[in-house]
Amino acid sequence: MHLTSMLFLMIGCLMSGGCAVLKLYNSMIEVIEWEILSLNSCTIIFTLIFDWISLLFLCFVLLISSSVLYYSGSYMMGDKNFNRFMYLVLMFVFSMAAMVLSPNMISILLGWDGLGLVSYALVIYYQNEKSANAGMLTVLSNRVGDVAILLSIGLMVKLGGWNFLYYSYNMSDGEWLMFKILIVLAAMTKSAQIPFSAWLPAAMAAPTPVSALVHSSTLVTAGVYLMIRFSPILDFSYAQSGLLIISCLTMFMAGLGANFEYDLKKIIALSTLSQLGVMLSILALGFANLAFFHLLSHALFKALLFMCAGVFIHSVGDYQDIRYMGCLVKFMPCSVIYMSICNFALCGFPFLAGFYSKDIILEVAFMSWVNLICMCMYVLAVGLTVSYTMRLIFYSMSGEFNLNMLMNAKDTSNLMVNSMLMLGLGAVVGGAGLSWLLFPEPYMICMSITMKSLTMMVSVIGGSIGYFCNLLNTNNSLISLGNYFWVVFMGSMWFMPFLSSVKNSDVIMKVGILMEKAGEKGWLESFGPQGLYWKLTQLFMGLNEIQMNSVKVFMKMFVLGMVIMLFLYI
Repeated sequence: MHLTSMLFLMIGCLMSGGCAVLKLYNSMIEVIEWEILSLNSCTIIFTLIFDWISLLFLCFVLLISSSVLYYSGSYMMGDKNFNRFMYLVLMFVFSMAAMVLSPNMISILLGWDGLGLVSYALVIYYQNEKSANAGMLTVLSNRVGDVAILLSIGLMVKLGGWNFLYYSYNMSDGEWLMFKILIVLAAMTKSAQIPFSAWLPAAMAAPTPVSALVHSSTLVTAGVYLMIRFSPILDFSYAQSGLLIISCLTMFMAGLGANFEYDLKKIIALSTLSQLGVMLSILALGFANLAFFHLLSHALFKALLFMCAGVFIHSVGDYQDIRYMGCLVKFMPCSVIYMSICNFALCGFPFLAGFYSKDIILEVAFMSWVNLICMCMYVLAVGLTVSYTMRLIFYSMSGEFNLNMLMNAKDTSNLMVNSMLMLGLGAVVGGAGLSWLLFPEPYMICMSITMKSLTMMVSVIGGSIGYFCNLLNTNNSLISLGNYFWVVFMGSMWFMPFLSSVKNSDVIMKVGILMEKAGEKGWLESFGPQGLYWKLTQLFMGLNEIQMNSVKVFMKMFVLGMVIMLFLYI
């Protein structure tokens, strides 16, 4: 089944890629609409848009999905629910495709909710308590974004339609600021920006092929893609400034946390979080095309990075702690080559996929009117990225041999190794190809020699610190124990998992119970539907008595009228 699905997705990838190139150079946009329901002046329409952005992104989604499905044939071999897993992954891909091809808020909601539902089913795929808690945190965090989308749909009613492509250029802050905040909030929850970052490392409870798909081209990139579509409404908006600060903080926090993490999959997840901060920050500066460029190039090497991590985890006896690995370069040369390509592409090594997008993003950000705090966070995030990458290389591939003495780690599965070939080529030449395709005219970069060389200097310093500090084994020394609070603070994403789960949930539950007692079962009940029902019932009973022509009723009314007249006379 996985071979049939892979071939189907690969054919779709080739078709969408070819159409994307055609539409890019011909400036063509095709929109297909089906009217579902007409309500007063508003019509609910299912819409599909075929332009170069949607088709090119769909091409990458299908390419990575086909590689992941081929990889899953070996990784999930022997699983009792293998067919269920494959169907869930296909549902995940189709939900993302529905979201990518939708310029209409109603049809976007279908793909948006589909991603949330299927991601919950995949996170709890391994049925244990840890997976259940991670799935609940994931789905509840994403429900905040779903509610924001629903409220934004309600706000768009007064426009007479929900196709945001027609209205996004005429939305001022004075009238549409709340709508812009809701869209930014939805993107922040899906892309796990502060304060919704805790669910991204927790979602690593899902199988590794799912992580490769989620962190490269589907769930977490849905928020970035939504903001790219809504980028015209953010120009010179207060929501744009807030998004810039939050994304820079997320970028710095994720890079810092990855340097204190020992779980292989969580380190890669935090690197994804850092790169999402890079995409949203450059988008908040007004360069949506650069954000889209980095989104595509990052998808190639990040999917490959997770697939290499899955091979390592399988080979070392299902351990995810990097301290139980080491010296894998002597046992798994092919997988180590792919892993090294991904790591260097993530660091922005010259002429790999990440170099073309990250280098121009940093230079454009340094030339922009960005404040000093955001600029410092850009610089620190670059150094931290190289630092945790070199730390990962030291512990897993080039360090001391820490495996079980009876362990025989080697590249045994040809299926898993062959599935990484296409993405490996993409990680090497994908950035150059995309830069020629998306930017046929060069950017004019005018900077001083200090600013031009700042990125390279910070990268060299960060890489040296990340490798030699771990070579001296300072992480396990008494230095870490002496600064235990700060190590835990930085390694736990600034205590965000604790604030998002135990403590915060207790407060929310208590506030919810209080509001239910005082509101829904109290004043809101009395002055709401039940109270209105009781008052209307009494009124209709009185009117019914009057219509019965009862003498007692007329006598009561006569006496009441006489009393009122007497009171007014006195």
